[in-house]
Amino acid sequence: MFQTPQLFARATVEREGERGAAWLAELPGIVAELLERWECVPDGEVAHGGVGVIVPVRRACGDAAVLKVSFPHPGNVHEPDAFAAWDGRGAVRLYERDGTRFAMLLERVRASTLAEVEDGDEVMTVAGRLNHRLAVPAPPGLPRLRARADAWEEQLHRDSRELPHTLAPRVLGCAVATVRELGRDQPDTLVHGDLHARNILRADREPWLAVDPKGCAGDRAYDSGTLLKARALTLLGADDLAGALRRALDVFTEAAELDRERARRWAQFHAVQAAFHGRRHGFRIARSGAPLERLTQFADRMAELLS
Repeated sequence: MFQTPQLFARATVEREGERGAAWLAELPGIVAELLERWECVPDGEVAHGGVGVIVPVRRACGDAAVLKVSFPHPGNVHEPDAFAAWDGRGAVRLYERDGTRFAMLLERVRASTLAEVEDGDEVMTVAGRLNHRLAVPAPPGLPRLRARADAWEEQLHRDSRELPHTLAPRVLGCAVATVRELGRDQPDTLVHGDLHARNILRADREPWLAVDPKGCAGDRAYDSGTLLKARALTLLGADDLAGALRRALDVFTEAAELDRERARRWAQFHAVQAAFHGRRHGFRIARSGAPLERLTQFADRMAELLS
């Protein structure tokens, strides 16, 4: 019988309040209904991410799979659209979907992620090659990143006015210029939207496969920012941070066959966003005090070096 992981339940209620509690009450029934409809049986320990539970299952045909059920949220709507467009190309395969339940039956991969690889060059190479493989024409109906450009610029200016910070005007100006010059004119290419080492898992069909896409259309260089931002903790103790950032960008863009300058600009934009986000909301691993201050200052430094 399905049991909701306690940590996931607590985090959902803290984030979503009464709506989250109501959904959690329905979740065991949703899982049971989908298992029956898709002719699956549980086959392992339930896991979870930030917004969804992952139930290992065995299909009637004998294949291993996972049932993923996410909290109903606009950000989760287009994940199955991305998987369907890729059809297993660099990402896990989609077997079944239920949009009303925010549920999918997916190819099962291993629990080991690219984040566990110590060789930084290998991490950036694998991520770059996947970025290249996932760059296919976006299907109709996906949200366009260019539609967010006005909101991005407005938020940058608002954060700069409202939050105490030490970012130089030049650094903020670089981020705003990226939005104006790159953000409003983007191709209709399928973009993962949250490509980082924890969203790349070891697999059997291929060495590595991507999971948890946002499913949007835009400039695939945008994902250089999500990747570097997530790599920040591994760079925190670097003796030469500027050199480490240059190396990471060099390796990633060569593997991805991307314009390095374009990738650098998107990475700088993401770093500025992170610096302001930390001041306004904190980070997942540091909400207050000295740890938050240290990470915020590090985000400032990354933003400056990438400018």
